[in-house]
Amino acid sequence: METENGTNWLSDEEQRAWRAHLDVSRLLMHQLERDLQPFGLTNNDYEILVNLSESADHKMRMSDLAAATLQSKSRLSHQITRMENAGLVRRENCESDRRGLYAVLTDRGWETMREVAPHHVASVRQHFIDLLGAQGIDALHTALAPVADHLRTRRKTG
Repeated sequence: METENGTNWLSDEEQRAWRAHLDVSRLLMHQLERDLQPFGLTNNDYEILVNLSESADHKMRMSDLAAATLQSKSRLSHQITRMENAGLVRRENCESDRRGLYAVLTDRGWETMREVAPHHVASVRQHFIDLLGAQGIDALHTALAPVADHLRTRRKTG
């Protein structure tokens, strides 16, 4: 469906798929956030805890953590300050680069992660995985993997 200015408009089917994707993305993230609230965490908090818990020595350079969580360094710094105040993480100087800082998962942060992770996985299952079934999961992965690869490549190249 093209107009005189060359715009390649979405077909009705493409529009339905796009809007369904937007709805699912917003609604699912909202629900997952609600399910983290009893633990005093946001989706951003949980993502940071996951990244730190899966990294060597439970620490990451702040710049790497910002890139991994798609946050600006400034926004991440504010987030880490809030999480430091809650005792979940701490900052640590980088010995090889005086300007660099690490975000480090504290013992309390690790215990929080161990407590929250089973609830989060149950929430993901209830509101997403179990609704798709094995064939739906395979189809979704097949459909979305090229999009994710494309966007990761674009992000690296600027």
